Amino acid sequence: MLIQREEYLNFLTDWKDKQVIKVISGIRRCGKSTLFELFCQKLISDGVQPEQIIMLNFEDAEYEELCDCKILYEHIKAKLLPDKMNYIFLDEIQHVPDFQKAVDSLFIKKNTDVYITGSNAYFMSGELATLLSGRYVELKMLPLSFKEYVSAFDDNRPLDELYKNYVYNSSFPYTLELGSRRNIHAYLDGLFNTIVLNDIVQRQKVQDPLMLKSVIKFMFDNIGNPITAKKIADTMTNKGRKISNHTVENYLEGLTDSLLMYRVSRYDIKGKEYLQILDKYYVADIGLRYYLLGTANADMGHILENVVYLELIRRGYTVFVGKNGSSEVDFVAQDIDGNTEYYQVSWSVRDEQTLKRELNALESIQDHNTKILLTMDNDPPVSYNGIKQKYVLEWLIGK
Repeated sequence: MLIQREEYLNFLTDWKDKQVIKVISGIRRCGKSTLFELFCQKLISDGVQPEQIIMLNFEDAEYEELCDCKILYEHIKAKLLPDKMNYIFLDEIQHVPDFQKAVDSLFIKKNTDVYITGSNAYFMSGELATLLSGRYVELKMLPLSFKEYVSAFDDNRPLDELYKNYVYNSSFPYTLELGSRRNIHAYLDGLFNTIVLNDIVQRQKVQDPLMLKSVIKFMFDNIGNPITAKKIADTMTNKGRKISNHTVENYLEGLTDSLLMYRVSRYDIKGKEYLQILDKYYVADIGLRYYLLGTANADMGHILENVVYLELIRRGYTVFVGKNGSSEVDFVAQDIDGNTEYYQVSWSVRDEQTLKRELNALESIQDHNTKILLTMDNDPPVSYNGIKQKYVLEWLIGK
């Protein structure tokens, strides 16, 4: 089932033939390879000849001999058509040591348009970012949005039913092909272990993978809660598993660099400054949380908050947790032009005290930026002193 990832395709279309390297980063199996396939189909439908396209996936053993940057460069160079634009797609390029040398050598040619993907933040760090500084644009890709997930179904099922499946079964595209919960669980098990072993254990040189898994479970169970390395270390130590703050910090770095989780910093709305303590973390896919922890004691409010956070970054916002005096605002979202919006997320505000608490957090902000309260209450839109309450599932699909 090919879901048209329109926003991502539009990004590649907008940057086509422009003299920059197109970098697509994202957690494993979020759909980067499929995006390349869809874009190549579009190129051919627009008149590009198949021989102008060079596609290599370095997770395919067929290309193992090309995992040397010099051999890779010579292989592609020999395939270039001298009198046409050549579209070069290098998928999971992080498997090629010093790949940036080959990428840069291809990029400087006049008749090449280069696209690369990688499944963790490491491949765009350090030397590569320095070498390619000013020469690339990055598309940060995520698993399916709720809107994309809904587009896969044409049976007019209620949005709340689809949402339940979306968070429970997973937003990874391939899970839509798997049918049973048993198959989805097996797929997520393989994916989770690959991310942990390949992108965290090996890279961070983790000596105690079982302790790492315990920390991941703690993090998945505390999405949306303020977290410090000390709090995690103290929790583990109280359970008889002593661990240092420094080791926890390394684990957290591995979680974010693998793109398994996102760290969200706090922002003082009154003081207009960034705060260095009590970050929050959100997971790239709620289905992985259910896979690891099961369904017991799931905080539906924080899970909804997680979904909203991912949607905000999909829409191109830079997102912070807001602090305003003694009040906390779930999200401060800033667009590329510096415009700010405030979001409060609650499962339901039909209880008067809950509504009052959620509104107070937004009403305490003195500026005139947009303030939105998102809930699962499927009620007619309402406004409280300029604060707009919206049905979150319709907001997620762009209504």
